Amino acid sequence: MTIDDVQRLGVHESVSAVFPPDRLEAALSELDAEVELVGDDPDRAAACDGLVTFAHRDYFVGAVEWIHTIQAGYDRFPLDTFEREGVSLTNSTGIHGDSVGETVTGYMLALARRLHTFIENQHERAWDRPEWDEPFTIAGESLCVVGLGTLGRGIAERADALGMNVSGVKRTPEPVPGVEHVYANDDLHDAIAGAKFVALTVPLTEETRDLVGEPELAAMADDAYLINVARGGVVDQDALVDALERDEIAGAALDVFEQEPLPDESPLWDMDEVIVTPHAAAATRDYFREIAELVRENVGRIERGEALHNRVV
Repeated sequence: MTIDDVQRLGVHESVSAVFPPDRLEAALSELDAEVELVGDDPDRAAACDGLVTFAHRDYFVGAVEWIHTIQAGYDRFPLDTFEREGVSLTNSTGIHGDSVGETVTGYMLALARRLHTFIENQHERAWDRPEWDEPFTIAGESLCVVGLGTLGRGIAERADALGMNVSGVKRTPEPVPGVEHVYANDDLHDAIAGAKFVALTVPLTEETRDLVGEPELAAMADDAYLINVARGGVVDQDALVDALERDEIAGAALDVFEQEPLPDESPLWDMDEVIVTPHAAAATRDYFREIAELVRENVGRIERGEALHNRVV
């Protein structure tokens, strides 16, 4: 569908899950279009030509011509319905390489240098040191990044700079800066078999759902750590819990889960070698500014009759 003009742009209240909606409204104030905060009101949404949102609502379909999601992932949106009904969807891929790259680096450093155990000890006022052979340095260790888009490259660049041996998995295995060896998707087991850390950054699709299950966890080394900053559905969570309980892998750092928030009864909360974060790997105080830049870019493209940037459908 071709969007003729954006005279009225809505900021949906659901963006409050990530940043205050009024910050984005203010950052978009220089647009020629009228920018309005939109609650969960179908009539107000329908009055907009475009809508910036975190969540999906069924009433978006048929009411708005263009929707921009503030996340890179778009699995929450009904793509087939959007395409059938002529709703254009753009996403926020390309802005999370630094934040997610730094978060994953932090996970690896915490696990290697035992920082997560020191934090727990501090809460207990326990002056305890780890066993002599527990801490290690990540320099010289191996990392396999499964998915070498913006997130994966952000991780790989930092790991390479810290002296790690970086490999990766990509649909088309062409060379990637900072990555010593790139495997094809079909060679996933070979790629992860010798890695100390396996970081997942792929989008959630029909092909990647349960990408890492019992066979993949079995292929990992027993001293390896799984890091998931992709989507919860990329990992078979029951299989992961089982592998952790059986000490088939050393631990995990998890930012995303099959059910969010992570239920209180999940055994992942109480595992010593598991770091749990609340889907916040991409968080940064400048997030709303980065979203505003993407939205301004596409409003300009619409005005010039150009193709949308980061168009999904």
